[in-house]
Amino acid sequence: MPKSDDSTLPREHASLSDEDIIQRVCTGETALFEELMRRYNQRAYRVARAIVKDDAEAEDVMQQAYLNAFTHLRQFAERAKFSTWLTRIVIHEALGRRRRSRPVDQTATDSEVQAMSRAESAGPSPERQAYASELKRLVEDSIDALPDSYRAVFMLREIEGLSTSETAEGLELGEEAVKTRLHRAKAIVRRELFARAGGATAGAFTFHLTRCDALVRRVFEQIERLS
Repeated sequence: MPKSDDSTLPREHASLSDEDIIQRVCTGETALFEELMRRYNQRAYRVARAIVKDDAEAEDVMQQAYLNAFTHLRQFAERAKFSTWLTRIVIHEALGRRRRSRPVDQTATDSEVQAMSRAESAGPSPERQAYASELKRLVEDSIDALPDSYRAVFMLREIEGLSTSETAEGLELGEEAVKTRLHRAKAIVRRELFARAGGATAGAFTFHLTRCDALVRRVFEQIERLS
């Protein structure tokens, strides 16, 4: 996640490690928590969005997850990376919200997504830009159609770029389970779709700067009330 030009933090804070920032936040430099948020907003959004499948609810999940992380920051154990610890908090919050909104389990079926028609345009023309936008939407729709257990793995591995071990640790799965679910997810999301998507997949489920800034403001309003 790029840093905002409106950030109140000096640029040199970007070079601090997560551990250094956590220590300084715990000793009273609360404003530095913004740096952690901006580093992981993209990942947190994609993780939350993979589970709740709704943009607004994903932001609510992120906001509460950041507040939970801030409140329990002193309990953070450096046995795990902060990014992994935060991912677990986001997953826990998202799953809790999904259970509350859907008290009766709904088992998704492994239906395949139909392949899109062949694209013929090339070059950065307005038509090409419109096609890329539509393609991005098709990519996101096909991911949303995945069964819940596959979608989270696919989002973390293929969209966010986490390793198998990081995904397994974040979702509390075995590495073999991650590999199996990813393989099945790829079978559902047709290969042709992603072959034709090109670079559009990396841009799927992006958490844009304006939303990043708004979320930071909301979380810090809550943090101030906790102080």
